[in-house]
Amino acid sequence: MRRFPPGFLWGAATSAYQVEGSVDADGRGTSIWDTFSHTPGKIDGGGTGDVACDSYRRYEEDLDLLAGLGLNAYRFSLAWPRIFPSGAGTVERRGLDHYDRLIDGLLERGIEPVVTLYHWDLPQALEDRGGWLSRDTVDRFGEYAATCFEAYGDRVRWWITVNEPWIVGLLGYRLGLHAPGHRDVREEVTAFHHVLLAHGRAEQALRESGTAGLAGVAFALAPHYPWSDDPADQAAARESDGYVNRFFLDAVLKGAYPPDTLVLYERLLGDLEFVRDGDLEAIATPRGFVGVNYYARRVMRAAPGLEPYPWEVVVEPNTGIEMTEGGNEITPGALTDLLVRLRDDYGDVPLLVTENGCVYGDGPGPDGRVHDERRARYLEVHLAAVHAAIERGVDVRGYCHWSLLDNFEWALGYEQRFGLVHVDYATQRRTVKDSGLRLGAVARANALEPE
Repeated sequence: MRRFPPGFLWGAATSAYQVEGSVDADGRGTSIWDTFSHTPGKIDGGGTGDVACDSYRRYEEDLDLLAGLGLNAYRFSLAWPRIFPSGAGTVERRGLDHYDRLIDGLLERGIEPVVTLYHWDLPQALEDRGGWLSRDTVDRFGEYAATCFEAYGDRVRWWITVNEPWIVGLLGYRLGLHAPGHRDVREEVTAFHHVLLAHGRAEQALRESGTAGLAGVAFALAPHYPWSDDPADQAAARESDGYVNRFFLDAVLKGAYPPDTLVLYERLLGDLEFVRDGDLEAIATPRGFVGVNYYARRVMRAAPGLEPYPWEVVVEPNTGIEMTEGGNEITPGALTDLLVRLRDDYGDVPLLVTENGCVYGDGPGPDGRVHDERRARYLEVHLAAVHAAIERGVDVRGYCHWSLLDNFEWALGYEQRFGLVHVDYATQRRTVKDSGLRLGAVARANALEPE
């Protein structure tokens, strides 16, 4: 048996806009994803999060699913527009009360809340005043975080301040594929910095709250490998690693941006005037943990002349590497590499795998069950990869699979299914998949069977 450390967190994850629905309930304000998803052509299939999985009303059913599986952790996000409908000012008590009931329901079932403050649903009122391009949004986030710590800090020990700062900037501000749909490199890097600064403000608010919780960022991390031994490809892998990984990790864990990535941005943009004196000290986190969102490695090749960044990701056909239906290579060894690298580069900071998952479209069969053997196998090999890192001395505290439910997958709509639980969107019927049963069995045993 490959046993995991005592107290290991076994969980599943969701985010508010992807599962809650009830976008007009109990005084909730409009978010940028309400606006974006209702803009024609932005979402594959034309879906929105208006109903999603109806989890705002069905949360007790979803908590029972978690408990029935034997999981002891649930990563979910608070919807900023439910608590501050305008992003700031008057608190909406009904929003606070909803998450009170959710947190209490988890604890009554012996499930640890892992709470994300920002999973991309920025209040539209703040976007109208500049969004993540404005330092005012950073200040408002600090106030929102302080309100949440005061309300829930007596019961929540694990806080994720922001989810995937890289994706916020990349897809929201450079490629325009996510809300708010901008396309500008300077805006991308500005958003990177301000979202990191928001993390720092939240960390400061947590310290001032006097509660005992830990805070961390859920980083979108991808281990990098050069496509060949060519020095140009090796340099491309290093530079892309700075863009995807080190820019964010170094800021939070070392209090400085990596010099080579700063040179890259200054070459592209000139003076980075949005980085002000004292910002890096505010971003740096003296305590806490690192959240690891891992889906795929990046194999990099130099691409001189490609704008704005002179590299490209290579996915070679016919390599024999299995792919998910979402197009990601299945390379669990890269997850072990990533976890070991975090320890080697940043010390013994606790790590929590906050997302890891795959797309497979399996639905209920004639027997009414969902036999998603490919996801179950994906789960097993990635849990083995986590265990391999633990055996090498890495301090991994838990694993949260993405996701508990099939849900609204942002710009990809409802076609891609990540859940351990199948959702029939027409009826909202939930059906636990074989992969969910498999994770539950591992969680109960706190161990993996041998290969």
